[in-house]
Amino acid sequence: MLPDRGRKGRESRILGRTAPFGGRGDRVPGLPGRGGRLIGTRTAWTTVCDGEFFCPGCGGDRNYQRRTGRRRFVFLGVPLLSRGETGPVVECAACQDHFGLDALDHPTTVRLSTMLRDAVHTVVLAVLTTGGSAARAALDAAVTTLRGAGFDDCTEERLGALIDALAADTGRLNDPDCAPGLAIELHEALGPLAPHLAPAGREALLLQGARIALADGPYTPAERDVLATAGCALTIDPDDVARLLVAATRTPR
Repeated sequence: MLPDRGRKGRESRILGRTAPFGGRGDRVPGLPGRGGRLIGTRTAWTTVCDGEFFCPGCGGDRNYQRRTGRRRFVFLGVPLLSRGETGPVVECAACQDHFGLDALDHPTTVRLSTMLRDAVHTVVLAVLTTGGSAARAALDAAVTTLRGAGFDDCTEERLGALIDALAADTGRLNDPDCAPGLAIELHEALGPLAPHLAPAGREALLLQGARIALADGPYTPAERDVLATAGCALTIDPDDVARLLVAATRTPR
């Protein structure tokens, strides 16, 4: 039987059953000891580091402590023999539950929001720099999308200037296909985000780019290529990417 964790990260095993340290335990008539407990194990926890994480128990951003523990055999409340180490674990400062270190892989709500904003920005720029930046309709659609993502100060003038600067620096507008550098940018921005988005969320992100590409007319080969690359970075099946691109042409803009 594995020990249950107590509210403060302490635990004990008493006479074959587990009870939180400081609890009643099993009473043994005629024997001394706190709460009548005879034998058991305790874990002494040591904090290694701390930070902020998304707590699976609380369902929100919380502070945490990363802790390691050392278990000891206890007789009549006195720690005696070492029973080895346990952990490391992540302990939530709010609910005080313990989780595996993989809990730190999930971004906090704030971090996830930032990743999503950056992803939208990258997709918009990728579509525009493949040939649609000169069209007023494409710029209008891009500005609307970026403002909806949280870039409140975005204007056509600023976005146009950014596109021109990128084109001058990388020569993207003269490249008929998705350039290797652009593909890398898409994978760097979208790859880490994809596991944390539901399928509908990943598809919605791709459709935002598709609608910008369609704002000034049918897809160009370069736009199809960059949207296919974005779909790949979002781990969307190629057949589903093709379906979404067709669906976008039938959606009123």
